[in-house]
Amino acid sequence: MSAAAGERAAAAPLSIGFVAGESSGDQLGAALIDALRVRVPALQCYGVAGPAMIAAGCEAWASAEELAVIGLAEVLRHLPRLLRLRASLGARFVAARPRVFVGIDSPEFNLGLARRLKARGLTTVQYVSPQVWAWRQGRARTIGRACDLVLCLLPFETSFYTSHGVRAVFVGHPLADQIALDIDRGAARRALGISSDATLIALLPGSRVSEVERLGQDFAGAAAWIAARRPAVTFIAPMATPAVRALFARQVAAALPRIRLTDGGARAALAACNAALVASGTATLETLLCKRPMVVAYRLAAATVFVARRLRLVKSSYMALPNLLAGRALVPEFFQDAVTPEALGSAVLRELDDPERAALLAQEFRRIHEELRCGAAERAASAILECAGIRA
Repeated sequence: MSAAAGERAAAAPLSIGFVAGESSGDQLGAALIDALRVRVPALQCYGVAGPAMIAAGCEAWASAEELAVIGLAEVLRHLPRLLRLRASLGARFVAARPRVFVGIDSPEFNLGLARRLKARGLTTVQYVSPQVWAWRQGRARTIGRACDLVLCLLPFETSFYTSHGVRAVFVGHPLADQIALDIDRGAARRALGISSDATLIALLPGSRVSEVERLGQDFAGAAAWIAARRPAVTFIAPMATPAVRALFARQVAAALPRIRLTDGGARAALAACNAALVASGTATLETLLCKRPMVVAYRLAAATVFVARRLRLVKSSYMALPNLLAGRALVPEFFQDAVTPEALGSAVLRELDDPERAALLAQEFRRIHEELRCGAAERAASAILECAGIRA
């Protein structure tokens, strides 16, 4: 960029284009916008946003929930709609010419869009690394061609990108900033009306209907298996959305009607519980940050698993975030056909019956928490502005 062009760009209001995928991306985007505004009060932002980003001042061209699709089979079903949306957004971003484009999560959607925008001269950033270290590692160079910068939430990701010649920065994880290092379990139990001496198990079968369709019956069955052996155990299941609650309520009714369902409140349930049964994903990290023993389960659509196994796309030994962060089998995880009520229930009871292991887990979880707790939104904002050549 010439000196004159640089001066003109510096004089113009800073505009940033965003595409955030679903609720988690919306929360990340809102915190990032707030951190950017501290440095650039006149910030203009627009793109695909959810309620939190809109409240932070982002003009919504489309809803973040439109990208809430998981797994190969699910993406194929929605592919025509997603391709139309990506094409229209690409044209609109090219016309608007934001100083930076930031794709937040949703890599299958955002990386294709970023590649097009970078080819048209826009600076592009991916916030939240795709799990290229776990499967389809060949995507790393493709990501480098699409993005000027990758912002990583997990510390081990940057070395992987560096080995593939891709610029990446570890910024920490926002959840680690939000959750206190020391949890007040007594306060959490009082808020939920749970007695201090009750044995409480939290059930988190997923935040999407598709996840609960695959895991909910086994989670409800595991609770029934445990209750048959420990009648005094209490169960709580925080539900992410009304649709998820309606589905899981039907599954619970057929297995163990006395499970207490709540609208949201996952963090309170995790703070209060003795152990948790959790669907693989961000909820496992939240459980770790609450320093709770857990059992992790994940089941994908059959077509997704068939393709991944046939093409040998999976490279990581683990999928649960606590195990990835520790680099070892820290918590039990069950995949696909291994997910059964008895397997899950017996694993949860082993966690409940080993207080010495629970104490050691809490120590390791705190170490990981401290490593991830480094002001993610502020570090991400600084890295984005530096990438765009903006001093603020």
